[in-house]
Amino acid sequence: MSSLEKNSFLKSIQFYIPTLILFFSVLNEFNLNYLNIEYFSFNFVFILIFYWTLKNPLYLSYFIIFLAGLVNDIVIGLPLGLSSFCYLLICIITAYLRNITLSPNFINDWISLLFTLLLVNSIEVIFLDLIFSIYVNYTKYFVNIGFTFLFYPIFMVIFNKLEKRIRIRKND
Repeated sequence: MSSLEKNSFLKSIQFYIPTLILFFSVLNEFNLNYLNIEYFSFNFVFILIFYWTLKNPLYLSYFIIFLAGLVNDIVIGLPLGLSSFCYLLICIITAYLRNITLSPNFINDWISLLFTLLLVNSIEVIFLDLIFSIYVNYTKYFVNIGFTFLFYPIFMVIFNKLEKRIRIRKND
């Protein structure tokens, strides 16, 4: 009987894998901006939030995303609430895309990601540079947008497999 309880416990934990990945990546600064590789960085958290809120928003709630943004601001040292605002802006865009899309298409999602990255990063740069007077390296932002855009298909395949595994485990 205890093996059945452990199995159901593991099934329920698998539902929270995207949340665990989100907090792990926020706490470990997994966006690779701080590895001191001159022209290589991408924002894994943006890909994660974009994918899971676009495909199945049940796995990541907006409150959890907001909390992850606050944690990110504390870890990185940004003004408190800026990352939360940017993450929730991604959620708003994906909610809009999810409602207007009749049939999901990879190319449309990928192009929408590029638009989302440009919008969110430009708003973040405006806040950092113009409002908070924090030095911003524009080249690093453009490189970050480019690599984040290019890595999306790789992570999309990984997340699709993860979502199928979670869905199969949940329905067992």
